Formats: sequence, structure tokens, C-alpha cells
Amino acid sequence: MKTVLVVDDEPKIVQLARDYLEHAGFAVVTAGDGRSALAAIRTRRPDLVVLDLALPELDGLDVTRAIRSDSNLPIVMLTARDDELDKLLGLELGADDYITKPFSPRELVARVRAVLRRSDRAREPSDVIRASGVTLDVARMRVEVDGRPIELTPTEFQILATLAREPGRIFTRSQLLDAVHGVAFESYERAIDTHVKNIRRKLEPDPREPRHVLTVYGVGYRFSDEDG
Repeated sequence: MKTVLVVDDEPKIVQLARDYLEHAGFAVVTAGDGRSALAAIRTRRPDLVVLDLALPELDGLDVTRAIRSDSNLPIVMLTARDDELDKLLGLELGADDYITKPFSPRELVARVRAVLRRSDRAREPSDVIRASGVTLDVARMRVEVDGRPIELTPTEFQILATLAREPGRIFTRSQLLDAVHGVAFESYERAIDTHVKNIRRKLEPDPREPRHVLTVYGVGYRFSDEDG
């Protein structure tokens, strides 16, 4: 049984999340502030953290920094702030996903399950990535879409492989820029948009309505986690 740590200073939200997560088959640990959250991570070793950004003691961004200093523990941010900058900061620090209050508890359960699946897949090393009809042979830098070979530049391939290795995960532009370090590449994040446009032109049946490489407006990109 997977254990989820829910960190929020609002008891009603903690109880709602606990009820739905336990009903979905998870063990649930809770904390009401950032310092208690870090203590619970050390002692209870959860498989995932649902982490509110607006916390007393240490806020959620500080907690994320502390977790990422020595761990790849999956993090789903929970925030009442409808500010793209907060989401961007959390993702840049290493959060895996976010959900904005008020939220559907069923959506929270779905996000938790999806992030855990991605985390499990990411721990399985593979030279071949298969996702949503796209196959990438990493060693040979070959790409096929529904059996049809396509030609990508090394930079395009690296960006696509980064996205496809964790379908559903949101990557910011700077995270994608980090992924192509070591490849001759402009050191400007917006250049990522140009490469994604080129990837879509080669990869998608209709680049104007992409099925594979999806935009998360104001944040970055993700690879579709739907089949087909």
C-alpha cells in the first residue's frame, strides 16, 4: 500500500483529502505546517506528498526546496493562489504536478495516481520509450509515430525524449532547456517554443491540434498520457 503525506493547515481540507485517498486504497499521513511535514517525511517515508503552498512555519516552496535537496519524492502542489508564477516556481523547484483550490477530491486522487505511475515508470531504465503511439529508440536516436519513421534534430529528439519518458508530467521551458545541456543550443528559454513547433510539424497529424506534445499555458509543455 502506497503512503501519501497530506500537508495543509486547513483541517477540513486535510480531512477531505484523507477520506478520498483512504477510500482509494492509500495510507494517509498528515501535517499542518512545513516543519511537521519535513519531520513526517523523515520518520514515515511516504511515497508522495500533497503539499499546500501557503503553510505556517515553512511555506510549501521552502518545503519543496528541502525535499529536493536530497530526494526525488513525488510532490503534488496544492494552492489557493491562481497565480501562474507560483505554479511555475513550484515546478521549477521540482514539484511533479499541481492542483488549485477549490479542487475536486476525485481529481486529487487521479493526480496522485498519475504522478505515482510516472514516478514508477521513471525508475525503470529503458533505451526504448513508448508512449501514446510514439516510439523513441534512445541509443539510435530514432523516432516512429504509429510505425512511421520521422527525422528529428538532436535537440528536438532530446526534448521529445524528456517529455515522453514521463507522460503527463508538466515541464517548464527552463527544465527542458536543462535537458538539452550538452547539445549545441541557444541559451534562451523561448527557443524551446520554436523547437516544440518543429517537433509538432514533424510528429503531429495536425500541428494546430496536437495530440502528443501539449501546451500548459503560462507554464510549459507535457506529453499526452492518453492512449492513441
